[in-house]
Amino acid sequence: MIDINRIENEFENVLKQLNKRQNDYTDKLQSILDLNKKRKTIIKEVEDLKAKKNKYSKEIGTLAREKKIDQQEQLKTKVIEINQIIESLDTNLKTLEINLNKELLQIPNIPNEKMPEGKDDEDNIEIKTWLTPNMKSNNEAHWDIATKLKLVDFELGVKISGSRFLSYTGKGAKFVRVLADILIDRHVKNGYKEITLPILVNEENMLGTGQLPKFADDAYKVGDQYLIPTSEVSLTNIVRNEILEQKDLPIYLTSFSQCFRKESGSAGRDTKGMIRLHQFNKVEMVKICEPINSEKELEKMLNDAEECLQMFNLSYRVVELCCGDVGFSSQKTYDLEVWFPNQNKFREISSCSNCGDFQARRMMARYKNKEGKTDYVNTLNGSGLAIDRLFAAILENYYDGEKLILPEIMRPYFNNKEYID
Repeated sequence: MIDINRIENEFENVLKQLNKRQNDYTDKLQSILDLNKKRKTIIKEVEDLKAKKNKYSKEIGTLAREKKIDQQEQLKTKVIEINQIIESLDTNLKTLEINLNKELLQIPNIPNEKMPEGKDDEDNIEIKTWLTPNMKSNNEAHWDIATKLKLVDFELGVKISGSRFLSYTGKGAKFVRVLADILIDRHVKNGYKEITLPILVNEENMLGTGQLPKFADDAYKVGDQYLIPTSEVSLTNIVRNEILEQKDLPIYLTSFSQCFRKESGSAGRDTKGMIRLHQFNKVEMVKICEPINSEKELEKMLNDAEECLQMFNLSYRVVELCCGDVGFSSQKTYDLEVWFPNQNKFREISSCSNCGDFQARRMMARYKNKEGKTDYVNTLNGSGLAIDRLFAAILENYYDGEKLILPEIMRPYFNNKEYID
């Protein structure tokens, strides 16, 4: 959530940066300022009435001692009237604050000043590439390879749950488990604490990280709870309503979980294969840190994600997202895109984002600095990695036409075999 004081004090700059997201936020920001002005007016009015009430209460005491009963009763009547006005104003104030909060929840994070300008993913900036010497092209599609080797049963997934669901079978099911194990072990080695959390969360958690209200149509709701679209939600909310000690920062967290998205905006896209599923597997990285260190922590997180792809010797590139493509809660994002030979293109397999204090303000996640004052923490998140997409990339990059050559790092998990046929 954006600091409302920043909107008031830096209105033109905030508006300029937000509008780089390819939308006009003039009316929304002005509405927020108008509501906040009314809120402040009511608060001032209530404070003035309470001061007058306190004055009358003291006078009532004096009049009681002086036995001036008539004047005392007149002031008591005025105090009753003031209480009624205050009660009415408090009701209006609560309504105003609810409406103000709703408006603020609709506003995305302010893009970093240095974020590239652009309309969509076509305007993202390539930062670097990491290419293997034997980089393939025009290989078979991963869904055909997976079917041939009986690693994935796409029809069974549809039979059980419907489109965009699949079933990993035999060595395919083990493959997913092995990938998760390798990735989690890597992150733990890099200082992340592994946590397994519920995949059902309440609305407050979804609001805290910015999934609601913006992405309500993409979320699976079960009663009053939501299936997580990413374990970023549950991991980040660990510090919701907490005041942390500075000495305990930074906090590094990681988790392997199944995630759920309706993919409501992706009709007709990636309908085949393992790229865009309603239920998918992912290892997530989350960091909680001091504001001064968040940019440095983002670069380190990016490096952690890159190391994961390098372990599997997969070609990839890193792009910095432009203002028109960056996520709702992010102020700066790097995407890692792994090479898919069948499509002859790089496809996203990880996003590493610095959310600044945007999520922390929504969650009331703070820390106590050296001066003993409280300030909002900064939160970061990144995929480390999207496992179904990693599986798909390995299939396309390691299939030799007859068998799937196993990446060296996976071979100990398969009795040191070099391939799956």
